[in-house]
Amino acid sequence: MIWFYRLLYLPGLLIALPYYILRMWRRGGYAKSFQHRFGRFHRLEPLAAGKKRIWLQAVSVGEVLAIGPLIDALQKDTNIEIVLTTTTSTGYSEARKRYAETVMSIGIFPLDFWLFSRTTWNRIQPSAVILTESELWPEHLHQARQRKIPAHLINARISDTSFRRYQQIPALARRLLKKFRGIYAASELDHARLLELGCPEKRIHSTGSIKFDVAIGERCTEEARTTLREDLGFKARDKKVFILLGSSTWAGEEIALLEAQRAAIEAGIDCRLLLVPRHVERASEVLKLLKAQDLPWYQRSTGDVVPENLAIHLADTTGELAHLSQIADLAFIGKSLAPNEGGQTPIEAAGMGVPVLMGSNMNNFKDVAKSLIQAGAAITVEHAEELRSQVLKLAKDQSSRFSMQQAGLEWHKRNRGSSQRIAEQILKSL
Repeated sequence: MIWFYRLLYLPGLLIALPYYILRMWRRGGYAKSFQHRFGRFHRLEPLAAGKKRIWLQAVSVGEVLAIGPLIDALQKDTNIEIVLTTTTSTGYSEARKRYAETVMSIGIFPLDFWLFSRTTWNRIQPSAVILTESELWPEHLHQARQRKIPAHLINARISDTSFRRYQQIPALARRLLKKFRGIYAASELDHARLLELGCPEKRIHSTGSIKFDVAIGERCTEEARTTLREDLGFKARDKKVFILLGSSTWAGEEIALLEAQRAAIEAGIDCRLLLVPRHVERASEVLKLLKAQDLPWYQRSTGDVVPENLAIHLADTTGELAHLSQIADLAFIGKSLAPNEGGQTPIEAAGMGVPVLMGSNMNNFKDVAKSLIQAGAAITVEHAEELRSQVLKLAKDQSSRFSMQQAGLEWHKRNRGSSQRIAEQILKSL
């Protein structure tokens, strides 16, 4: 089967090339270490006696942020060396910023073609490899099996879409899943789906999501929150300011939030809007919406001085969401309102005690969303009109927001510890 995959890979890559070139051009930053994608990873020194080298792959910024506690847990063993790779340019930049002094080496994951993958494997020479979430790279896993190197899948997630696709090709799904020494399911639902797809039960561990372990720090004091709000231009005029956060928003969701803000203002609420799009290259698209309305706005990436008494702050920068979320009184989680689907993670916002609203299309975080709602920390909205209604309702009801805040903090506390459990299993396999 691997030879069939190899024969199809290059034609498939050529077909997809225009899309990837366009994405590279929009996002920028792809020129740095681009040769790594073709296997030209910097050659590493051979392993010293007693040392073990783990190749950890984290696709993008979200995974790069999430793996910090796992890296710390693995490196409690002083004989462990970690080589970290990412797929996206933004993930690579974030990895270099966060882990340059922590891990042995940082690079770009190679294209999953035989020659590129084999060359990278020869240069890194890992003792074990770790993939994250839903990465099932056939060539990469074949190289691991061929070299008798244990492969692990952490924070394993099987979305509704992926589950339907794998059900159509069950033989391939079983073949790929059996190549892992250990699979660490992010939820009970993911555990059940992995079993249904043919993964051997003895290889699956229900460890929970590593994203609960990301250090988000203590919630800001009211004084610190006030200072941050004012730094963002959200200075109170003559009464308390209400901050609505659009967290990792996608197309169509910004306009729904603008409409919700307008309704709140018309109801006499000093509502300010902090927009953080999931992809910074969508800034020009969001700017068109901001220019078409009459409330004062600011674009963070310009670096200009932030005006006071601002109504809308567009945070089109990377890696600041956790910090900026501290000021929110209410957060809407993006990629969850139709026609978008899948959802972005609500874990960070809830863990900081920010009440959460989310659309009903949270398929990528189905168990997380369900448990948040059951805990009383989140509310689901079906469409833009209901979003507007709930924003207005909660903006007026500080008591309900406080209850949701406390529920989110407690929920987050209960679910921590996955990274340590995973690290112990992986170290045991070595």
